[in-house]
Amino acid sequence: MADLASLTQVKIAATAILHPSVVFDGAAVVEDWVAIGHNGGAATQIGDDALIRMGTIIYGGNRIGRGFRTGNKANLREDNIIGDDVSIGTLSVVEHHVTIGNAVRIHTQVFIPEYTILEDGVWIGPNVVLTNSKYPAAKDSKANLIGCVLRKGCKIGANSTLLPGVVIGAGALVGAGSVVVKDVPAGMIVAGNPARPIRAINEISNYTAYGQ
Repeated sequence: MADLASLTQVKIAATAILHPSVVFDGAAVVEDWVAIGHNGGAATQIGDDALIRMGTIIYGGNRIGRGFRTGNKANLREDNIIGDDVSIGTLSVVEHHVTIGNAVRIHTQVFIPEYTILEDGVWIGPNVVLTNSKYPAAKDSKANLIGCVLRKGCKIGANSTLLPGVVIGAGALVGAGSVVVKDVPAGMIVAGNPARPIRAINEISNYTAYGQ
């Protein structure tokens, strides 16, 4: 790891705010009105070749791999683990204690709540909402949060909603606008409200899943 002051390849806009606990592992571009490392003493580590666009806020304690990209005004809370080549789109929110694998694409205005797990190659379309509380605002709601688990290479279509604790199987596809209320088997296409199986992904000609 390299100290921020010694990294001439880190380009930081004059209006950006970086707390002392921020560590870059290589080159980075930090645009105007970005704030990194707020709210906690834990170090925020960012890998080589990062591009953090205007207005993004990254709280303390995040561990982020190489090739990280954000859109404008993305918001990452504390203590997340993020792999390599991850992109988080404009106005998307990632809450705390989220685990994100490699090559994950999160599009614009997506909400990722606490304790979510996104494995390698997951793709999430615009305006998708993941949830983690079965009974929001209940007295014990915070003590019983359960995040969704999105397995390797699955894809979630735009404007879909996933209920707490739902597991989306590897390579599965959730159609746009779906409400997913139960687990989706690996390699299955589901759609609707509530989402129902349509067919297997391998029945689509010329479709190549992540990692194949």
